[in-house]
Amino acid sequence: MSLPAVLLRILVSLTLALLATLPARAQSNEPGCRPEMASLRLPIQRVQLAKDEARLTFVGHATFLIETPGGVKIATDYNDYVRPPVTPDIATMNKAHSTHNSRSPDPAIKHVLPGWGLSGQGAARHDLTLGDVRVRNVPTNIRTYEGGTDYDGNSIFVFEIGELCIAHLGHLHHPLEPGHLRALGRVDIVLFPVDGSYTLDQSGMLDVLKSIQARVMIPMHFFGGGTLSRFLARTQDIWPVERRDQATITLSKATLPARPTMIVLPGH
Repeated sequence: MSLPAVLLRILVSLTLALLATLPARAQSNEPGCRPEMASLRLPIQRVQLAKDEARLTFVGHATFLIETPGGVKIATDYNDYVRPPVTPDIATMNKAHSTHNSRSPDPAIKHVLPGWGLSGQGAARHDLTLGDVRVRNVPTNIRTYEGGTDYDGNSIFVFEIGELCIAHLGHLHHPLEPGHLRALGRVDIVLFPVDGSYTLDQSGMLDVLKSIQARVMIPMHFFGGGTLSRFLARTQDIWPVERRDQATITLSKATLPARPTMIVLPGH
């Protein structure tokens, strides 16, 4: 055998030996399975919150999912139509319309907090601490279908998480009086309705926001882009507006904007 043939045989033998030491590639039994498709079958792991953070997700209408670093989940204006994808530990409700309360809340919810007095003998009074969140309410009034007043028929719910104070105005129908503002205290993030008809008119809501002076203002309850745009047109010379691509936002005291800012999350 010639020398070149010997060298070629040796080279082939070494190559086969090297390939034998490499790990075999895993084979899928599913035809056409691509890596990105396979990854969708894995459970989605959300990033753990730091101890001074809170995560808000705009579920729709007046419902937000609020999550705390300790894992407590809260659904605002919990109802039978628009619900978060997880069972909350706490559900707050208001009674102006059926899209703000539930007749059949999930029995797995630990605490269901109606924003009106169920007995008809006065306002609802809530002051609940669960894990790392305190939930309390500030009663307000609502209009009746007959044009009268249902006193204490709505609640502004306040969520205290670490150093953050979040207020959800619910189905607010009237300007806030000094007593309401004192009961609210300092508010860092306010979630407020902007439809301007079923709730307080847009001019009145603008005054409410000025009186609360929150660093972050997130609109809700606007039924469509036209209503929201009309409200934002009123605010463009007062506060900056940030439009986000995702319905979820994570905030902490340290990351609040330096000046009051309107943050718009996708949804309606």
